[in-house]
Amino acid sequence: MSTSARIEAFLEMMAAERGASNNTLASYRRDLEDAAEFLASRSGGLAGAAPGDLRTYLDHIAGSFAAATQARKLSTLRQFFKFLYAEGLRGDDPTGTLDSPKKERPLPKVLNEGETDRLLTQAAAEADAAASDTPARLAACRLHALLEVLYATGLRVSELVSLPVGVATRDDRFFTVRGKGGKERIVPLSHKARLAMGTWLAERKRRPDLAGSPWLFPSSSDNGYLPRQVFARELKALAARAGIPAAKVSPHVLRHAFASHLLQNGADLRAVQQLLGHSDISTTQIYTHVLEKRLVELVQKHHPLAD
Repeated sequence: MSTSARIEAFLEMMAAERGASNNTLASYRRDLEDAAEFLASRSGGLAGAAPGDLRTYLDHIAGSFAAATQARKLSTLRQFFKFLYAEGLRGDDPTGTLDSPKKERPLPKVLNEGETDRLLTQAAAEADAAASDTPARLAACRLHALLEVLYATGLRVSELVSLPVGVATRDDRFFTVRGKGGKERIVPLSHKARLAMGTWLAERKRRPDLAGSPWLFPSSSDNGYLPRQVFARELKALAARAGIPAAKVSPHVLRHAFASHLLQNGADLRAVQQLLGHSDISTTQIYTHVLEKRLVELVQKHHPLAD
């Protein structure tokens, strides 16, 4: 079996048995093909690589990629060789003695509440000002709905753009979302998000080419829904019009804002974990930096020996 065939078999297993998303599978493919290209000149290539070969590859990418990316690539290799060993395609796992690159966990970029409000206000104003029955009106209402729902729910951008239309027509108070690993969770919608969504659904219904789509945010793309890159580009342009540096804004930054603002205003970390769809609370704990001021105030106010 060739290296490329083994990669395909690994990806098929990850899709069928682990429920890996298309984005995750594409990332695995890139990582494995990159390693295979580097190791092609070595005896055995990627599939027959020895620990020393893999160390050489990791040393090679160390100067070009951040520690987090290096760690992700090593994780992909570990899973690939674990699969080969389990399937009897190799008699050993050459990644067992490899050390993961040390990395610092960066704090998430977050918009403050004032900046987030400016962004949402700009989106609402542009939707209201756009002339009826025009492409500009349709685009503005879509962007406003996307932003309000994103900030109200903290969805991953891939979850947001691929929502089926049924989630918005069954009950406007909640969305049922299928996240990583096929796990479902329920996220509530704010009043403003419900209003923006109602306006978008009305605009969507007026367009026969959109009304019959199974997706909430239809598009002419290959998969039928709005590409996340298009949403990110529109969001950055909106930020610039709102007087916020475009480099500071992305869909993921708004997801961070959702979590951080909840915690700043007294939300429980476990509740935020559930809303974000994190399987492990350690992932959610990256947001605990925003709690520092509130915890200091709490101790100062309630501890009997506080100053």
